[in-house]
Amino acid sequence: MPHGPPEVGVGPWPGPRPEGPGSEVYDEHLLAEGDRRNVVDRYRYWRMEAIVADLDRRRHDFHVAIENWQHDFNIGTIVRSANAFLAREVHIVGRRRWNRRGAMVTDRYQHVRHHETPEALAAAMHEAGVVVLGIDNLPGSVPLETLRLPRQVCLLFGQEGPGLSPEARAVCDATFSIAQFGSTRSINASAAAAIAMHTWVVQHADLSGGDSPDARAPWRG
Repeated sequence: MPHGPPEVGVGPWPGPRPEGPGSEVYDEHLLAEGDRRNVVDRYRYWRMEAIVADLDRRRHDFHVAIENWQHDFNIGTIVRSANAFLAREVHIVGRRRWNRRGAMVTDRYQHVRHHETPEALAAAMHEAGVVVLGIDNLPGSVPLETLRLPRQVCLLFGQEGPGLSPEARAVCDATFSIAQFGSTRSINASAAAAIAMHTWVVQHADLSGGDSPDARAPWRG
């Protein structure tokens, strides 16, 4: 790499191995060989199961759902953003198989559920008391910039190009759009998803930093 650090992550654990309460989160292989995974410093050397358990303790109250009728390459990127913003669950609607390349392995740390149809997704969300909001530039869509998102919400995204299917539109409790000012008809689906998730974070997340995953890791001193 011409720029940036020559290696990603950290090498073998320096000094004596962690012991005592809390040491069960560490992976012996990673301690010995180093940790080159795409994780924040807080989770260096942690077992994957321990990371997922810690994320589960802090997950946010929004869900993300993506229609999958055409094997959209954006799905993996949306999953990666859902992990970054700590979505409670990601829901794949339609075909079960999806392209995971854009997820950059973040799907291992994210709960991903499958639903055959938009109707099945809506039924599961409404049973849990979660509002389903579709994101599309449709007549009657409320601008996201003027909307207070519900705390318990499922953000439903359609395919790149066609947007939400008619079946998905029918099950949405409402739809909203993202303000645009240029000549293009729409923005990329994964970009729209990131904007929507970040809006939820701005409106509802605890930004005090007391439980931030970026807290200084013990191995850094």
